[in-house]
Amino acid sequence: MSLTSIVAPFRTVESRQELKLLFLAQPIVPVVLLSVRLFGKIRKVPGLGWVVTDPLLARQVFNDANHFTIVGLGGAGFWWKQVLGEWVLELFDGVGHHRIRTAVRDLFAADFTNLLIERAGGESFRSLAEDLAAGKQVDIVAWSRVTVGRVVADLVGMDSNDIADTFPDADPSDIPGLFRLLSKEGENLANYAMGIGSPDMTEEDMASSRQVVHRITSMVPRAYATAGSDTVLGRLRDSGVSEQHAVGLTALMVVAGTQTTIATIGRMVALLHDSGEQHTLLADPSITPDTVRESLRVTSAAAAVGRGVSRDVEVGGKMLKEGDEVKIFVWSINNAIGPFKADRAYVPELRQLWFSGGRHLCIGATLVNVELARVLGALIADGRPWRIVERKARSRLLVPGYEKLVIELV
Repeated sequence: MSLTSIVAPFRTVESRQELKLLFLAQPIVPVVLLSVRLFGKIRKVPGLGWVVTDPLLARQVFNDANHFTIVGLGGAGFWWKQVLGEWVLELFDGVGHHRIRTAVRDLFAADFTNLLIERAGGESFRSLAEDLAAGKQVDIVAWSRVTVGRVVADLVGMDSNDIADTFPDADPSDIPGLFRLLSKEGENLANYAMGIGSPDMTEEDMASSRQVVHRITSMVPRAYATAGSDTVLGRLRDSGVSEQHAVGLTALMVVAGTQTTIATIGRMVALLHDSGEQHTLLADPSITPDTVRESLRVTSAAAAVGRGVSRDVEVGGKMLKEGDEVKIFVWSINNAIGPFKADRAYVPELRQLWFSGGRHLCIGATLVNVELARVLGALIADGRPWRIVERKARSRLLVPGYEKLVIELV
């Protein structure tokens, strides 16, 4: 495979915008993401470890809990261990991980997710549709920070008073501002995990990360004691999961539940505009689930997902040794099939690789799908296309995205 053939699918307007986002977030990342496919399905690369660029091999690694771990070098649990301490490993793997997922699993099922999003964000989605129909310009990024913040806070078991206590300098009467602050803090914490190599942190970064964690979880003891059983904190309490573990899970959910969703919303709206595929969606709203899936495929917010090798194992004809690091280049795998198409049919070999896989498949996958579908529903409610009035990409952050994306209907 030549570099020319790899770059060719990214010559469209929307693909160039996406590559620009990737470059501004971390300049080396788009070069790596495009070039790793030259290495074949699996290859050991200095500084990265074993690089996987094949969907079937990626699935093998994700599904093999006997030989791969999320808490080893290269895995997300390794980073969280540096921030929260050794105890957090129970949160990410083994019996403790299973116990927590079992306790909250039904809160992420489709029926409850639909109720949650309507309860926490229904008015926000309706206001978005109404404002656009009235001819107003809307900054989708600012809107999504508030809306996603509301949904995550409601799911966890936080209310605006909890967030106001967390940010004593904030105006407690500015409810949207409080949820925006929560979303921003989740993004700030994630950005300490910059880079696509081993997530080693400096002492300064660890100290700063712990300060952010303390801010966004300072309300956990009170909420843990009082939250209803239809929230994560209430469910953890009722299941006997410790307050300490509840703190860790809250930090994880604020990070994972806000920054990737907010970034994906902005990128999805821009992709549909830049590609002209919004017209395909407007002509046939029934393809909304396909458009959501396609947006998640092309953006692949977690561009590379790490695992540590816990026992010697053969993958793709290569022998991986205990202690090795594995990087699954999800973005490269997902984007290999071509540019953005709103009505692209389901691709079986990819399935939901953008949500990882195996027992660590993103527990909020259904939540994200419903949120994105509600965004699209609001955008096309009036039946008119939109144009981008102003856009500004963000720089130096883990998940590429927009700082501002102002749109209006035409």
